[in-house]
Amino acid sequence: MGKAETGSVRIFLIDDHPVMRNGLSLLLTQIGHTICAEAGSRAEVLRRIDASGAEIAVVDLSLAEESGLDLIDDLSSRNIPTLIYSMHEDWGVIERAFDRGARGYVTKREVANVLIEAIAEIVSGQRYTSPRVMRSLASHLHRQDDGGAAELSSREEQILNRLGSGETSAEIGQALHISAHTVETYYARIIKKLGLPSMKELRKLAIQRRA
Repeated sequence: MGKAETGSVRIFLIDDHPVMRNGLSLLLTQIGHTICAEAGSRAEVLRRIDASGAEIAVVDLSLAEESGLDLIDDLSSRNIPTLIYSMHEDWGVIERAFDRGARGYVTKREVANVLIEAIAEIVSGQRYTSPRVMRSLASHLHRQDDGGAAELSSREEQILNRLGSGETSAEIGQALHISAHTVETYYARIIKKLGLPSMKELRKLAIQRRA
């Protein structure tokens, strides 16, 4: 899957709970990654970020009196992708994170392997939405419409076909003149229509349909 599978990734941990940082540090260093810096506030991040050499930042949204959302711009301006790791599962919060430029979102109720997979995907240039995040989006879409039929629209078929050919969300969005975020909204809608459990199963289905 790229760099994350072939060697250590330099990770900046940003969470205002030292115990959480210690736990994440132990988990990630055990599988070969390097924690190049840690911080619990935006001021601390800004002091350490330029010397950190970070390849990715894992960011909690709740930083004492601050919001981790404000850090996304700071990190993006330095070409450091942001993975949000948060207790928040409300779609409104998730959407704001992606709108600000987050490359991925994992909730803290996911199993550890989801966080590990997210880091690998993002470092290899992909975007990542965890299973619980996809369910949150599906629930949001369900409230917006009548549930829809299992039949996919022509645009959904286009997106599913391109996903099956191995294109990323950004590549699909560029080809169809929509944002990568909009592509992922389509993913969630297709997952809901087809009754699939996760993005991984959608990708498998997309590949099978092209076989």
